[in-house]
Formats: sequence, structure tokens, C-alpha cells
Amino acid sequence: MNTSFIVLGGGIIGLACALELRLRGAAVTVLEAETCGGQASGAAAGMLAPYSENPESPDEFFRLCRESLDLYPNWQQRIRELSGIDFEYTESGSLYAAYHEADLLALESRLRWQRQHGSSGELLRGAALVSAEPGLSRQVVAALRTPEERHVYAPDLVGALIAACLNAGVLIREQLGKLELAAWERGVEVRAAGDSGEAVFQADQLVICTGAWAGHLPSELGLELPVHPIRGQICAYPWDTRQAGTEPVRHMIFSSQGYLVQKANGTLVCGASEDVAGFDTSVTERGIARLLRWNRSVLPALEDRQPIHRWAGLRPATLDGRPLIGRLSRAERVILAAGHYRNGILLAPATAKLVADLAQGREAEPWQQAFRPERFHRQTVHRP
Repeated sequence: MNTSFIVLGGGIIGLACALELRLRGAAVTVLEAETCGGQASGAAAGMLAPYSENPESPDEFFRLCRESLDLYPNWQQRIRELSGIDFEYTESGSLYAAYHEADLLALESRLRWQRQHGSSGELLRGAALVSAEPGLSRQVVAALRTPEERHVYAPDLVGALIAACLNAGVLIREQLGKLELAAWERGVEVRAAGDSGEAVFQADQLVICTGAWAGHLPSELGLELPVHPIRGQICAYPWDTRQAGTEPVRHMIFSSQGYLVQKANGTLVCGASEDVAGFDTSVTERGIARLLRWNRSVLPALEDRQPIHRWAGLRPATLDGRPLIGRLSRAERVILAAGHYRNGILLAPATAKLVADLAQGREAEPWQQAFRPERFHRQTVHRP
């Protein structure tokens, strides 16, 4: 691909797109206003769980998530090889917990359609559930186990992805301050106005991967992008399984209230408490308190424990919960890849593949039209 690209945004989506474009032969520059991976990517719990997080039906969004999960084994291995950096990638499987008998019908219905779409899941009760996850609260009457689901340690994955990009020949520029799209019709020009002075970057095409900040671009492109930030608050407990009373948490544990996942660094991560707070990433007592109450109903061993780390990240949400991925008809040199909400880590390989395919001139498949960026844009009708 004898084309040059600017990738606007250095989160996991931007870095994944940059690496894929570079491996297909393009010249790629990543421009980041602050620090790569410094927003939602670095704050994520790193779960790869399309079945647990998409419980309703096998729609287009589930299909994208499922395809991305299939890409992950080879994708993460390629990042290891290119970067020379190891990171946690754990095939733990998951449990989706139910606390009431009335919830079992919904779990059974979910299991039926998920088995038709790649899951080898099963419904666990009684002794089988205790054997699978001994530390789980006895208030849990049943759980749907999905062996295919996995998790990564997001900060290390992002670090390895940065190194892989650099080793592959991607140019990364960080701490640029305000980035302004100055031209996009005959060529792309992005201007940076940061503390270190002004700079101008030019390329043939542009990929916008600015996450929760993607909604700041409509005035420049004449396009409505209803992307808004959702603050997700998370906490982590020390979880040294060598200590008495600390059972290993073998699976990712989900319910309608949140999730728990044990990491190889000796922590148990719990999330997420969500609220609308603009671009505020501060942690609130109210948000963390909700997590603490739920945690104790899942793992009784947490009753007398306090988290050692609390943090928050901004999740880029859209009106329908689906990402915005596609080339803009109003600006043919611009491809958008944003609005991944809480699935950015999971969707990185599939998004990168789709973006690179579009960059090479391939048409999106019919089902991928569900993610077209202009689906929210209101057309103006001129009447005589």
C-alpha cells in the first residue's frame, strides 16, 4: 500500500490501526495530544468477553466482537514478536452469575443462541458451581460458564503495542496539545499547537481514533458524531493467593452489576461503576462504594478488605452502543474508528483489520454497514 496515513489518537484502537496499516506497507504517523494509552485504553480491565457483555442476541455488534475474539490469539502473538515484550493474556473463561431462580430462564435462553455462535458454554449449579469457583458466594444459585472468554492486562498490552508500532516503522508523536484538522479534501493536514510550539503534519489519508473526543470534530467535517464520555470507575484489591483465606479466582465473574477478574500481578480488579461526568476522570466515594457493596455479594472473602487502588477512565459511547467505523462519504480521505465504549480492548484487532481493508479500497460487507459513521447524520431536505 503506497499511501501515507495520519492516525489521530494513540489509544489501543489508534495504535492497532497504525500497526495494521504499516504492516500492509503504508507510511504511518500517530499523533497523540497527550500520552499514548493514557485514557480509556490504559484504564481498562482488559476483558475479552463478547458473550458475557452482549447477552441479548447475535446482532452485528456481537458478530464484530466475536470475530475480534477469534483474531486475538494470532494478533497478540504478533505484537509479542514485533515488540519483544511479554504481557498477560489469560484464557480463564468466565462465569455469569445469577442470584435468583427467576433469572435462570434468561441464562438458558442466552446459552442456546450462544452455542450456535461458537460458545461451548454450560450452566453450572450446586456442587458443580462450587467446584468450578470455590470462593463464590453461596447466594449465587447458578452461573453460565463460557470457556472461550479471556482477558489481558491492558497497560502492558498497550506498552507492547507501542513498541511493536515503533519497531515496525510507525512514527509516534505525543504531547502535541491541541490538534486541529486543517485540510482533508486534496490531502490531509493536521496542525498541533502545544507547549513545545506549533507543528504541521501532512499525509494522503487520515484515520480518526480519538475515542471520547471524536465528537469534537463535527464542525470541521460537517458531520454529526454523537460520541460522549461515560466515566467508568474501577478498583483493585490485593489478592495474594499464597495467603490463608485467599482462594484463586479462576474465572472472570460477571453479573448485571459488574465484574471481577484476577490479574497475574496479584490484584483482583473490580468494575465498573458508570456515570455521566463530562471529561472528569476523578474517582468518587459514591462510585466506589457501589462496587464495594456488590463485590462482597460475589466473594465473601472481600467482606473485610479494602481496595489498594482506585481509578477512572472515559469510555466513548454512541447513541446505539455501536462503534463508528468507516470511510466518510463527505470526506473521502477520512476513515473513522471511534465510539467503542467499553469494548476497545476486545475490538482492537477487528477494527484494525476493517480500517486497513477500507484503506486498500475494499467495500465494507453488508453487515458492517451497522457501524457506518454517518448513520446519525440528519440529511437536510430542501423544498421548493
